[in-house]
Parts: sequence; C-alpha cells; structure tokens
Amino acid sequence: MIPESISFLRREWSLLKRQDSDAEACFICWKHRGDITLPGGVLYEDDLVSVGHMWGGEGPAYLGYLMVELKRHVPGLADQTDEEAQALGVLVARLSRALKASEGAEHIYLFVFGDHVPHLHMHLVPRYPGTPQAYWGTRVDEWPDAPRGDASVVEVVCERLRQWLAQEQVRSQ
Repeated sequence: MIPESISFLRREWSLLKRQDSDAEACFICWKHRGDITLPGGVLYEDDLVSVGHMWGGEGPAYLGYLMVELKRHVPGLADQTDEEAQALGVLVARLSRALKASEGAEHIYLFVFGDHVPHLHMHLVPRYPGTPQAYWGTRVDEWPDAPRGDASVVEVVCERLRQWLAQEQVRSQ
C-alpha cells in the first residue's frame, strides 16, 4: 500500500517500490554510488552518512525537504551501529539548525518509515511560518502555498545550507 501522507512516495512509487534488500537493487545505494544524481547534489557526506535534498522529479519540490541516509546498506534503526546512530543524531541536529537559520523554518519534522526502501534513511522536513495546522506533520509537503521550487531553486537552497553548515563548523572550532 502506498502511504497517503507523503506525496513524493505517491509520485515516485514506480522507482521506490523495490523490496529487494540487496544493495545492488537499492535506490539509496544507487545515489551513493553516483548512478543517480539529484538537484542540489550532496549537502554533506562523510564515511557514515550522506544528506541531499528530496527531489520527486515532477513539478516543483518542497524546499528544504532533506534525506539523511546511512552510507552503509542496512534496513532499519535497529541495524545501525552506535557510531552510525551518533553520526545521524549529530547531523540531524545540525541540519535542523541550518533549516531554521538559513531557510526560516519554524519547526522541523523527522520521519523514519522504511517500509518501501530497505535502506535506513530519515526524512528531515521543515514546516514554514503560516502553514495551516491541517497540514502539520506528515502532510506538511501537501500545503498548496508551501515554498516550492524547480531544480535551479533547489540548487540555491542547497548552497545556502552548505554555507551555513560550513560557517557553523568554523564557529565550533
């Protein structure tokens, strides 16, 4: 069954419906190998984690919707190492601060589903000021007046986030 609450899954179901846990058949592993490139590219990457902007390919993207992924192919939260869990936690916190400071988000959601793509990944989704309460939570990206943009706008958002992350790194040293 396709979830009704996250619109990108409905649009991209044909690509995401692969149930094979083999890394060779994994959409996220394809991205990490460079077989698939998305607007905005990789926002951050180290030996354990990677993050990029969500791109559904049809119409404008919900701006600031980030995918935070383990580099290692594991199916779920219980399968990650403590080191991977720490890296994900720290990165999610940094990205949340970046979305608030750089993009003006008022709240940040973190979703982990894992039902359709058996590679641990997290959906980090900002909620912007003025979002009606009917769209809070998993429906936030369905708000008709939400900030959206084409590939070129996603590139600009990603560059702002990269700059904020780099400046934060310098401030923390």
